[in-house]
Amino acid sequence: MIYAAEDRLPCCTDFTLRELMEAAEKHTVLQSTALLYDTDKSLHFCLGGYPALMPHEECAEGIRTGQVRDIAVITRVGRAACFVITEAVGGPRPRFVLSRAEAQRRCREEYLDRLEPGDVIPCTATHIEPFGVFCDVGCGISALLPIDCLSVSRIASPADRVRTGQPLTCVVRQRDERGRLVLSMKELLGSWQDNADLFRVGMSVMGIVRSVEDYGVFIELTPNLAGLAEYTDALSPGDAVSVYIKNILPQKMKIKLVVLSRLPAPAAPAPLHLFISEGHLDEWVYSCPGARRLVRTVFSEEMPARGGS
Repeated sequence: MIYAAEDRLPCCTDFTLRELMEAAEKHTVLQSTALLYDTDKSLHFCLGGYPALMPHEECAEGIRTGQVRDIAVITRVGRAACFVITEAVGGPRPRFVLSRAEAQRRCREEYLDRLEPGDVIPCTATHIEPFGVFCDVGCGISALLPIDCLSVSRIASPADRVRTGQPLTCVVRQRDERGRLVLSMKELLGSWQDNADLFRVGMSVMGIVRSVEDYGVFIELTPNLAGLAEYTDALSPGDAVSVYIKNILPQKMKIKLVVLSRLPAPAAPAPLHLFISEGHLDEWVYSCPGARRLVRTVFSEEMPARGGS
């Protein structure tokens, strides 16, 4: 069984009755759009023209223990929800009974609990907070991607890097004190040299101002690469600029820039270019060979056992 974020699971809205019955027999994890939340706190669906009901206690793992609040169920209306079909009630036009909680339990046991630090996995950004991005890592189960793990280049808000609903690829960094996965993305966006190799002295390119200091302006060229231009009070963090690349110094991991002009603000974050998109990492080194400063991530530390839902 392949487990994925809810928006990436097979949608069964147009399934035939035979296909639905086969999915029920095989306990296949499916998804469809929740149409209604009723006064019994249950979710209603329509699967290929057949009614389906998800009882409240089956709407999410953790509902029965109070770890998941009702608001998490209410807000599923109009959105994709994963489930397995647990029962078909009635004759030739059955009503199906669904369980999202069972799909999530299986996802944890057969997929998430088997992940190790350094495993590269797909996920989807579900909502953004000042401290990071919550991602669906499978069947609606959330993991945190902290703001400082989004890239080497520092950003004021995760919204500077990603958007809600955006498919992402991340690496498992560790588990938190409750056993929930903590993710990182910067290790997949390339080392200093990987990114510097995209540029040459004499090029003029676009960048984003990330900070303005007394000694200069840091301008992001890629999420994992920033250069330094001379100080000016005409720029602020978040400004888009065009810059001239004056020098590239690998041993010092520095790029010297000259600001050419201020540009209109971008409508959305630039697309992310991944240097690694699958597999497993034992460690990742950002620094150039022989550089004075070593920047790396080691993934060999053992994650604590999952201690809760």
